[in-house]
Amino acid sequence: MSKKVIITCAVTGGLHTPTMSPYLPISPDEIAQASIEAAEAGAAIVHLHARNPENGKPVQDPELFMQFMPRIKQATNAVLNVTTGGGLGMTLEERLRPAHRAKPEVCSLNMGTMNFCAFELVGKYDNWRFDWEKDYLAGTKDLIYANTYQMLETIMIDVGQAYGTRFEFECFDLSHLEAIKYFADKGLIKPPFLVQGIFGVMGGMGATIENLVHFKNTADRLFGSDYEFSCFAVGRQQMHFLTVGAIMGGSVRVGLEDSVYIGKGQLATSNAQQVTKIRHIVEELGLEIATPDDARERLGLKGGDRVGF
Repeated sequence: MSKKVIITCAVTGGLHTPTMSPYLPISPDEIAQASIEAAEAGAAIVHLHARNPENGKPVQDPELFMQFMPRIKQATNAVLNVTTGGGLGMTLEERLRPAHRAKPEVCSLNMGTMNFCAFELVGKYDNWRFDWEKDYLAGTKDLIYANTYQMLETIMIDVGQAYGTRFEFECFDLSHLEAIKYFADKGLIKPPFLVQGIFGVMGGMGATIENLVHFKNTADRLFGSDYEFSCFAVGRQQMHFLTVGAIMGGSVRVGLEDSVYIGKGQLATSNAQQVTKIRHIVEELGLEIATPDDARERLGLKGGDRVGF
C-alpha cells in the first residue's frame, strides 16, 4: 500500500448508450469538458472513446478525436489513453485509426477474444432514445469480440513499437494475463506493464473478491515487480471493488464507461463525481493519489510532448 494510487477515468466508452444516462458525454465538447473535470478532480489518466455527436453511437473517427484531445491536453497535464477497442463489431483497421492519428502515450489493448455480452441490459429499458441502441446491445448475445494473437501482435508492432506508445492491458480473464506473458517473452512488449483487471462483464471474470485476489496473485507470479496492478468492476460493484483493489496495493479506474451510477439507484451526474468519490475513499485509507507525472514515471511513458496532437 506504499505506492501512490493512479486514478484512471474512462469518460464515455463504447458500451453504455444514451438511454442509460443523460449525463453520458457524447459530443466532442461534452467529452472534452468531462475529461478536463475528471483530471481536475484527480484522474492522472483519461481513457478516451468517441461517439457520433448526433446519436451517441460509438465511432472511431480520428477527426472526432482531434476535436477533443488537443483541448484536453491544453487544459490539463493528464495522460491521454486512446482506445483500440472502439465499439463492438468494428474491424481492426477501424479500431486503430485514432491511435495512428494521435500517436498517444497510452492505448488500451484488450488481451483476448471473448463474447462481450450486454444483451441482458435490453430488458431494463422500455423507451430508447435512439434507434440503434437496442439492436446494438441485443446483438452481443451472438457477437465475438475478436482479439486474436495476430491482431494483438499487429497492434503491438504497428502502434506500440511504431510510436513508442505503451498499453493499458485490459484483462477480462486469467488467460489474458498469460497472453501478456507470451508477448513479453517474445520481446514485443517491455515492462513495466499496466495490467487492468476487469471484472463483472458477462463473458469475462465475475466481480467477486475471490476472483480479484486470484487474479492479483497470478499477475504477481507472472510479472513480479515488472507491472502496475489496476482494477475495476462494472456496474453496481464499482466502488467497493475499487476500495478492495486499493487496499491490495492497486490503482483504480472509474468513469461512465464502466458504471453510470454513483450509488444505489443514483445516476452519477459526471465523471468527476466518480473520481472525487474514489479519491476520497483512497485518501481516507491513508493513501495518496498519483499525479500525471507520477504515472508517467511509473509506467515509463514517452511524455505528452511526443504525441501527434
